[in-house]
Amino acid sequence: MQAPAVGGVSAPRGNGKTIRLPQGASLTDFAEKIGANPASLVAIMMHLGKMVTATQSVDPDDLMALGLELDFDIQVVSPEDEDRELLESFDIEYGEDEGGEENLQSRPPVVTVMGHVDHGKTKLLDAVRSANVQAGEAGGITQHIGAYQVETEVDGEERKITFIDTPGHEAFTAMRARGADTTDLVVLVVAADDGVKPQTTEAIDHATAAGVPIVVAVNKIDVEGADPNKVRAQLTEYGLVAEEFGGSTQFVDVSAKQRLNIDGLLEAIVLTADAELDLKANPDMPAQGSAIEAHLDKGRGAVATVLVQRGTLKVGDSIVCGVAHGRVRAMLDENFENVTEAGPSRPVQVLGLAAVPGAGDNFLVVEDDRVARQIADKRVARKRNAELLKSRKSSSLEELFKDLERGERQELLLILKGDVSGSVEALEDSLLKIDVGEEVNLRIIRRGVGAITQDDVNLSLASEGAVIIGFNVRPERNAQELADREGVDIRYYSIIYQAIEEIEAALKGMLKPEFEEVQLGTAEIREIFKVPRIGSVAGSMVTSGVIQRNAKARLVRDGVVVSDNLTVSSLRRFKDDATEVREGFECGIGVGYNDIKLGDVIECFEMREKPRD
Repeated sequence: MQAPAVGGVSAPRGNGKTIRLPQGASLTDFAEKIGANPASLVAIMMHLGKMVTATQSVDPDDLMALGLELDFDIQVVSPEDEDRELLESFDIEYGEDEGGEENLQSRPPVVTVMGHVDHGKTKLLDAVRSANVQAGEAGGITQHIGAYQVETEVDGEERKITFIDTPGHEAFTAMRARGADTTDLVVLVVAADDGVKPQTTEAIDHATAAGVPIVVAVNKIDVEGADPNKVRAQLTEYGLVAEEFGGSTQFVDVSAKQRLNIDGLLEAIVLTADAELDLKANPDMPAQGSAIEAHLDKGRGAVATVLVQRGTLKVGDSIVCGVAHGRVRAMLDENFENVTEAGPSRPVQVLGLAAVPGAGDNFLVVEDDRVARQIADKRVARKRNAELLKSRKSSSLEELFKDLERGERQELLLILKGDVSGSVEALEDSLLKIDVGEEVNLRIIRRGVGAITQDDVNLSLASEGAVIIGFNVRPERNAQELADREGVDIRYYSIIYQAIEEIEAALKGMLKPEFEEVQLGTAEIREIFKVPRIGSVAGSMVTSGVIQRNAKARLVRDGVVVSDNLTVSSLRRFKDDATEVREGFECGIGVGYNDIKLGDVIECFEMREKPRD
């Protein structure tokens, strides 16, 4: 039914009908749902005080306000719900094992190694898998995430354990949190000579939030000053009570450097998993799991490290992982050897994806390439809409007028590109936590994996000066030429906290300067002279500080400001012009104000810029 809406514009009335729209939906999307002309919805939005085009992504609150105006109940579907509905439309259930209890089989535990930086997490993993990762890391800190499977013998039985290695710096909180989400058990590494540190408690919080048991590896027991019992005592404050103290947490004293008691640690992991967890999965179903890491390899294309959580992944399977899809062309284990299939809890590198997925994206095997492409295409469209919504400035008429009145609000736009998706995600998470007040805003309008492309430079130009951040990546040749020609700012980093420090400094530099008044001196008027063509000149004694020519001044009479915003236009000592006169000297002062009296005080001051914290 057509009915007058607002401002004389006709649009259909909803009579309370529910309309479901995805995040980032446009007025055109809404118009298609209700059979209206998008132009009429644009006009109604303008009447509501919002400037939105027909194809622009609209904020959820604005969509709901428009729905209220037209008597529709607008429900903005969350990305998670939208994805679940998308998979249900293909009869796919993600996150559940098919079949009953009889189809489930035991699987190895997935272990995340956490702890404070420099406490020896990477060295401990080196000892576990006899490989040297740290030598290739910037600053000796793990910058990327990786997964490895090892074997050990417990009670005469061969047992497997999957390890997930997470970065050590506090900026990578997001990556550690994601590691805890995919893990069954946490190994908390604490140095025997250093004890509990901020990142130690941070790791405990993540593990507790994920609801997973903890095994404590007390490392560096061979170092001078090592006190494993002190570590045990400290951790009791955080609810981790050692078995020998009557608690349930296993503590294992190790030395990663000397390779001492590594077998004891592996045994403790297996025993804790057996005692506290019932780890089972159905290996006889299409594989599902999570992408632990992904990067773009020059020779092999998109390479994703995935952790199979249920089912069995095989070479030749059609797979969709986040916004990426493809057919599994090859799989490699942690030793870069080919494998043909990977069961539950098995980490493998997958080759054959058409794009680089995001770290933490779920993956699933579907019946054919067509279904994989359709799911990926719908996810790409949803992601693009979300990016458009994110990159758009607020556009209410009221805010537009406020911006015009006060001078446009300062904003720093960033485009993030990195070598692996985990680093990009962690960098974004850290940058968005930078707080320099409400005057300056930071917006990340794109993030991605791989070299900086011409499209990235064009987006920077279109957004009027977004800065491109390259983390362990460089621009393609044509992108570099375009950036040089157009003056696009590209910055390169290999250690994450250097990037954070520079961006924070840039944001503070964009703040409007704050000024404070600094008093220079005061002078008391002792005589008044009338000078032709100049007016009254105050014969004064400088009673404090210094009076400077051209400085700002105010006139004070009996403690009350008579005139403000004056300037010391003339300053003389006897017959000579002076640039300044100090305390204890007499001078003639002209401030361009004639109503002066004996006993008045001239205050001389200047406005100085306050340094930012």
